[in-house]
Amino acid sequence: MHVRLRKEHYDAFRDVKTLYAEETSKEPCKRFMHTGECVFGGNCRFTHYTWQQLDIMRQHIESETKPQGSAAISVEPGEAMNKLSVWLKKRGKVVSATDMEPDMKHKWDLPPSLQGRQDLPPSLQPLSPHSFTNSEFEDWG
Repeated sequence: MHVRLRKEHYDAFRDVKTLYAEETSKEPCKRFMHTGECVFGGNCRFTHYTWQQLDIMRQHIESETKPQGSAAISVEPGEAMNKLSVWLKKRGKVVSATDMEPDMKHKWDLPPSLQGRQDLPPSLQPLSPHSFTNSEFEDWG
């Protein structure tokens, strides 16, 4: 009795896709279709869903799996090239470290409470341009 009740409880939380896959592989329960009742309940080897209910489940699954916003965005070719050229111009304006103003070179600072401490771990030690250019990396495999 407990096993059957537990199965019925957890069956209520199954996703529609799993339920549809299981129920479409079963034949319709003749007793349930004629009388509306089945003594086996959730343990019946046959399905208690009508073909209409299974079709509704299938439509629901298809609507969930269909990607949202799948409609193609229509952009004129000239407009696309214009947007691309604007983006490329912005990308071309990348400023190198030597062209930066002195106050723009160091954008990372330690909190005042950690400044001046000598016992900081490497991850908290202040960064400098030298620490990036003079890094030694191990060769892997």
